[in-house]
Amino acid sequence: MSKFRNHVQLIGNIGDDPTITNLESGKKVAKFQLATNERYKNANGEKVQNTDWHTIVAWGKTAEIVEKYAIKGKEVGVSGKLKTRNYETKEGSTRYVTEVVVDEILLLGSSS
Repeated sequence: MSKFRNHVQLIGNIGDDPTITNLESGKKVAKFQLATNERYKNANGEKVQNTDWHTIVAWGKTAEIVEKYAIKGKEVGVSGKLKTRNYETKEGSTRYVTEVVVDEILLLGSSS
């Protein structure tokens, strides 16, 4: 049952080439935006498409896979957990960010 706690799976397209950062500790982190689409018909019978954008973060070996194979437009599946963090702006406001920290990435279709 613990696998169901804070577990996210998404399939979508990478919005831009991932940003790869090599940290001083030797760890690698990859970050990219993932677009997921929802299609349905509204009350008038018209087709509607909504796109949601998700910030994806990958560490270590998963980040290496992202660096090697993930490019803008590529369809991928990700599995991980939601993490929320906050930071303070120069103006003193607190901002909150929710990201999907991935454990696994699945390279699906070809890039668009």
